Amino acid sequence: MKHLAYYILTLLLLSACRQDVMIVPMEKSDPGGKTQKGDIVGMYLLNEGNMGSNKSSLDYLDLSDSTAHYYRNIYSERNPSTVMSLGDVGNDCQIYGSRLWLVINCSNKVEVAHADDAVRIGKVDIPNCRYVSFKDGYAYVSSYVGSVYSGSSSPLGSVYKVDTLSLQKVDSCTVGYQPEEMAIIGNRLYVANSGGYQGMTGQGYESTVSVIDLASMQEVDKIEVAPNLHHLKADKYNQLWVTARGNYMDEESTIWWLEPDANGGMKVGGHLDQPVSDLCIVGDSLYFYGSQWSEVTMTNTVTYGIINVKTHQVVSTSLSDAPEISKIRMPYGIIVNPIHRDFYLMDAKNYVSSGELLHFLPDGTFDWKVKTGDIPAHAAFLFKSKKVKK
Repeated sequence: MKHLAYYILTLLLLSACRQDVMIVPMEKSDPGGKTQKGDIVGMYLLNEGNMGSNKSSLDYLDLSDSTAHYYRNIYSERNPSTVMSLGDVGNDCQIYGSRLWLVINCSNKVEVAHADDAVRIGKVDIPNCRYVSFKDGYAYVSSYVGSVYSGSSSPLGSVYKVDTLSLQKVDSCTVGYQPEEMAIIGNRLYVANSGGYQGMTGQGYESTVSVIDLASMQEVDKIEVAPNLHHLKADKYNQLWVTARGNYMDEESTIWWLEPDANGGMKVGGHLDQPVSDLCIVGDSLYFYGSQWSEVTMTNTVTYGIINVKTHQVVSTSLSDAPEISKIRMPYGIIVNPIHRDFYLMDAKNYVSSGELLHFLPDGTFDWKVKTGDIPAHAAFLFKSKKVKK
């Protein structure tokens, strides 16, 4: 993101001549925190934006200088001619190779841009898309397939296979209802099925992880886990960690791990009665926050902690003793620096106005916070790389 400020200033001058397009201005902030030199030069943050508001936006945290600089809403600045900018409800943000992939759920598309400058390359049209994973030059995108909140008439979900260079869909595989996050181990893709629409209409939530053979793009197995699955991530021991949101009434949120079986597949290893809404794994440590909503008491309980993925034990019930963490109104995202282990928490606040990004040092000491777009939720680190040829 070299010379970002100069590039954006140029775009501001150019866009001033455009009377037919409303460009939401970029905002720069200097939160004041010192950076650590290393392979990570920045971080993209995708703000979901409240559903129906068409306010998904992309922010950038510049870590290449001696102090951190934050650029709010850079996608519109970098791509002033893109109609409706990012769109409605950003749901995943990943970097693969030299490209930035942004899954925009309710706009039924995946935006693809250069990772070094966020200039748009193109898009992939995928209905009700949710998450993206990558392997060997292909992107795999989970999709509800049906329209948003299609209820009892919703079809089975799918995973679409996309060529990362041509951005063409080349194959697909039907999975369970309302598939969410995915992870790849070996030549198999594991998909967390939620059945969220079915649960909302009283038909019961999905409780399975679909297993797809990547060579054939066929579902070869389904692993029974727990109702209303959501996040799914692999650790260095080839275990899968799956969050289950329960039914918000008499079945609470839990986290499960799947482990390799004797036949080369995966089996349920066990679970912890710990609500986990989002997680990030670095080494043996699974950092998490839990936001447990109850339809019975109409209350929300927030917890934080660390799980040791090797021993399957909660080793800490806190991420920080700083008072700032208790002031977070609605935790909505977490990401941990894989090199230095400092971490970031995202606060969605009231869902309809600007959120906050909070930075903590590895020991939990609060460092700084900065205003983001609406509902900050998904982030990806940008590593040093060669400049993209254009």
